Amino acid sequence: MAVSAVDAATRIYRALMSHAVGEGNDHAFACMIASWQVGDGSMPDWLGLSPAAFHCLMLHHFPGASSRAIGATGLELRDDRLEEVEELVQLMLIDKAGESPSEVWMGYVVATGCMAPDHLWQDLGLWSRKDLTALMRRNFPALAALNVKDMKWKKFLYKKLCESEGIYACRAPSCEACTDYYACFAPEH
Repeated sequence: MAVSAVDAATRIYRALMSHAVGEGNDHAFACMIASWQVGDGSMPDWLGLSPAAFHCLMLHHFPGASSRAIGATGLELRDDRLEEVEELVQLMLIDKAGESPSEVWMGYVVATGCMAPDHLWQDLGLWSRKDLTALMRRNFPALAALNVKDMKWKKFLYKKLCESEGIYACRAPSCEACTDYYACFAPEH
């Protein structure tokens, strides 16, 4: 992110967090929204949610924040990926924590982020991989607990999805486009 984009994202983040209700997902959603608004990450409009669901997310996490200041960027999720998003959402929601309605929104947002070509935390517009690990553990604790070898989250989700369908040799669909392809698929030392 360029310095001016970092500054703009930080301003948006701080504005959202000044209205945060104090739930665990406040920080993650504020990072994602701020990044999306400055063109960082790979998220489509409304983080892949419907405009109505996004508005509900804003009211739930950041009541009093002006959602009018948040605008569409024109990025859309391809229709031919919607079934894949639904499959990933179902995988995550089986193991949702059951503590907040935002877990469902998070499932859709994370699944949408899986459609992009980079590391999931970057595609989502999070500011560190640690943020992604924390949101996975908070929202989908039983599923996250299965990631005992700290596999990259996108690869892990696709591995679990494939296993649920009886396929045991599977990789994320965008691995070949990733800048770290050789780090993930290189021989072990």
